[in-house]
Amino acid sequence: MDAAPAAPGQVLEFAPSGPKYPGIELLLVLGVSLGESAVYSVLSLVNKLTYEVPLNQQTTTVNPSYTPDRPWLDLAYQIANIVMPLVPALLALHLLKVSGERARIGFDLKRRGFDIGWGLLCAAGIGLPGLAFLAGAKALGLNTGIEATNLGAVWWTIPVLILAAVMNGVLEEVVMIGYFFQRAGNLGWHIALTVIVSALVRGSYHLYQGFGSFAGNFIMGVVFGIFYVKAKRVMPLAAAHSAIDIVAFVGYSLLAPYLTFI
Repeated sequence: MDAAPAAPGQVLEFAPSGPKYPGIELLLVLGVSLGESAVYSVLSLVNKLTYEVPLNQQTTTVNPSYTPDRPWLDLAYQIANIVMPLVPALLALHLLKVSGERARIGFDLKRRGFDIGWGLLCAAGIGLPGLAFLAGAKALGLNTGIEATNLGAVWWTIPVLILAAVMNGVLEEVVMIGYFFQRAGNLGWHIALTVIVSALVRGSYHLYQGFGSFAGNFIMGVVFGIFYVKAKRVMPLAAAHSAIDIVAFVGYSLLAPYLTFI
């Protein structure tokens, strides 16, 4: 049976039992998800830095088209790229369920008004400054140009981009906030250390875009981590992340000709 969720005014708590080897479990979950992405992201950055072309003159496509000449197959690729990354999030939720800690992370629909309201506020507070931050990083030569998508104008483009944004929000916030913070608590980490390490991992798997994206996502990770410590709920953060990416992905697909500064 799941432990009861912490009340809004209580100090963040963790089940003292948890898994027998929380550190090993945490490394394994990261190793098949965002930790693996961080490793390949570092290698991708090294690859970009060793090109003769300056970093800010290169372009990174976040949601690429795989077979633009065959839209039906491209759609299959896009669906697979949405569904498969959710498996580590489901694994993390399953492991928390097994250890009786699932209810503690606040990934549910019990407080929809709170979650949506705070999610949209967080999205507005982080999204707009983040866009300016990336533009500045590119101007300083610290980031590649970011092409949020190069999907063609087919009927499924916008639905796929929305689903990809929601997938990012669920995967990253469930794994890097809810699950990570719970296992760090099982290990006895100080909450400040937990926030910083989680944010560093978050920034690391965005390094393939450049140093500006690392710094921006590190700051976002710190803000999200502090919010989670206070609110004890992952759902507002998943909503915020999804909203940020929906605006970025769909907005870019509609306004790409006017966004040459990022």
